Amino acid sequence: MNWLALFLCVVIVYGIVPTVVIRQTGIGIYKRGKYTKAVALTFDDGPNPYYTPQLLDLLKKHGIKATFFLVGTKAKQHPQLVKRMQEEGHDIGLHNYRHISNWFIFPPFLQRGLQKSADIIEQITGKRPIYYRPPWGHLNLCTWTVQKKYVIVMWTAILGDWRERLGVPALVRRLKKSLKDGAIIVLHDSGETFGADEKAPEHMIQALQQLFEDEAAKNVQWMTISEMIAAQTKKQTRAI
Repeated sequence: MNWLALFLCVVIVYGIVPTVVIRQTGIGIYKRGKYTKAVALTFDDGPNPYYTPQLLDLLKKHGIKATFFLVGTKAKQHPQLVKRMQEEGHDIGLHNYRHISNWFIFPPFLQRGLQKSADIIEQITGKRPIYYRPPWGHLNLCTWTVQKKYVIVMWTAILGDWRERLGVPALVRRLKKSLKDGAIIVLHDSGETFGADEKAPEHMIQALQQLFEDEAAKNVQWMTISEMIAAQTKKQTRAI
């Protein structure tokens, strides 16, 4: 067996198979709320010094709280944006120290990176993050170890907003279609990561502006992930 074949075997066993199994079964991950009319907007890959302030302005204007999954190195570079997220009532979670697939990070390095990212965010906000979303939703065999410290949050809708050619009208249509009970929607406030278009977040912000002003969004109860989980827990407690 040559080195390339061996490498592919390791990636398949260590990364791809666990990702498929965990995401299909939902074991140990949070991927949908169970609260009627509740929708969680989540944003990956930031913070970005140009687009994140615009997004925060838009959310503040409409009184909407969201959840941000931050790249550790970017949080370190832009602490004022992280602090603003906290002050305006948004949830803050982890998105790896660098935007690298977990298929290519072995356990000690993944744990160390998450520790560094959590330390950075805690130093800025005074609160340690408890939510984690791996880049591209890629999991691996050590996912169960990571679960001991963090709630792994996936999604019900990932809309392709990192592609500039998608355009605003198509993204608005996808957003409206994704507004279902318990939905967790993934968007991106940075276009700097591999495979993304640099100016794509501009279209995302324009699409959200149109969505928030549309009738389809007026009956939605926008929640952070922590609010969605708390509402679900409260409902279950009442049922007992």
